[in-house]
Amino acid sequence: MTAVAPTPSPVAHAVPLAPRKWRTPVLLAIVAVLGLVAFGLFGRDEPVRFVWSNASDAVVLPALDSTSRLVGIVMGLIATIAAAASFWYAANRRKVPVWLILIVGLAFLVGLVAWVGSGSNVPVVFLLTGAIALSTPIVLGGLAGVLGERVGVVNIAIEAQLLAGAFVAAFVASSTGNYLVALVAAMVAGSLVSVILAVFAIRYLVDQVVVGVVLIVLVSAITNFLYSAVLSQNSAELNNPGTLPRIAIPFLADIPVLGPVIFNQRITTYLMFLLVPLVWFFLFRTKWGLRIRALGEHPQAADTVGINVNRWRFWTVTLSGLIAGLGGAALTIGAVGPFVREMSAGQGFIALAAVILGRWNPWGMAAAALLFGFSSNFRVWAGQAGSALPPDLIEMTPYVVTIIAVAVVAGRVIGPKAAGKPYIKE
Repeated sequence: MTAVAPTPSPVAHAVPLAPRKWRTPVLLAIVAVLGLVAFGLFGRDEPVRFVWSNASDAVVLPALDSTSRLVGIVMGLIATIAAAASFWYAANRRKVPVWLILIVGLAFLVGLVAWVGSGSNVPVVFLLTGAIALSTPIVLGGLAGVLGERVGVVNIAIEAQLLAGAFVAAFVASSTGNYLVALVAAMVAGSLVSVILAVFAIRYLVDQVVVGVVLIVLVSAITNFLYSAVLSQNSAELNNPGTLPRIAIPFLADIPVLGPVIFNQRITTYLMFLLVPLVWFFLFRTKWGLRIRALGEHPQAADTVGINVNRWRFWTVTLSGLIAGLGGAALTIGAVGPFVREMSAGQGFIALAAVILGRWNPWGMAAAALLFGFSSNFRVWAGQAGSALPPDLIEMTPYVVTIIAVAVVAGRVIGPKAAGKPYIKE
């Protein structure tokens, strides 16, 4: 008599369900309710006008008139609905989509802007244009951070590279009157700082964070000394570079809102627009990018297939310094012109935060940097609009946004496993 094999229990082979994760929905709900209550229910019952274009534009869009409280209520309800939808995703053990998070964030942001601008106009084009301009050095510094950490080197020295690039760009542009030469010189200056970082971190195995901090202090001291001893003594000839001209792309610059925001920028911003997709394509769609990512995850495995780990790390970090130096030029000749002491003002560290928030992806990093750029421009506009917010609190806005954003994602993202770890060939 043939024995019949027992039927396997469906329980024994059941696939374990993913755990429910409530952290993101709870945070979204807090933000939504806070916006609804603060800007809506207890908001200001004063008129607010959203101005979309200037009277001199080729196409003039009509302004949108409303009240601050009404905008706050509408945006609060939209954010609340999106937050409620996120609970549905969590209850079904599904990841909360990024677009829901963006809806909540944008709704809160619009409510805040309407609250600050109550009783006056909200210049939409000014806010967006300034956000892109102020985020340009952060994006370029963030690209340097992405390349460095993807190859296994933590580039804490982004702040030093931005500062060196800013100083050299202002000095060379003032001395030669040639902006192209100034841009190249700024890139070389940022690259030299990266070379020092690479030599000590890769060749002599010095702790990468320590080297980065020392370079920041060193470059700050050198630029401060040269500013006092050289630039300030003859600022008319050595620290008066002017700014790069804005380049309006024909026809595209006449598009309402998007035209002046995207297609009427300086060359440093256009280069930023080009470098973000270029670095992404290089990292994720080429053989060289695959090697770089392998060096940041498992350098020993890369070594076994014949890749010279430390050589690739050295030249990748050097290349990243070129991009960060360009970001430094965006601080001076790409924005305000003259160099001033400590003008990077912590933007290198904000770029590192953008790298983490963007999950070491150029696109995500650029989106996070744009958030920080908007917060910086919001600080400028809120001060000009006579906001009821205390001036000190307005000045803290970019850094508060950085702390909150990093705290929200802390522990939820995992970077390249070999980042910060020197490689010693056995």
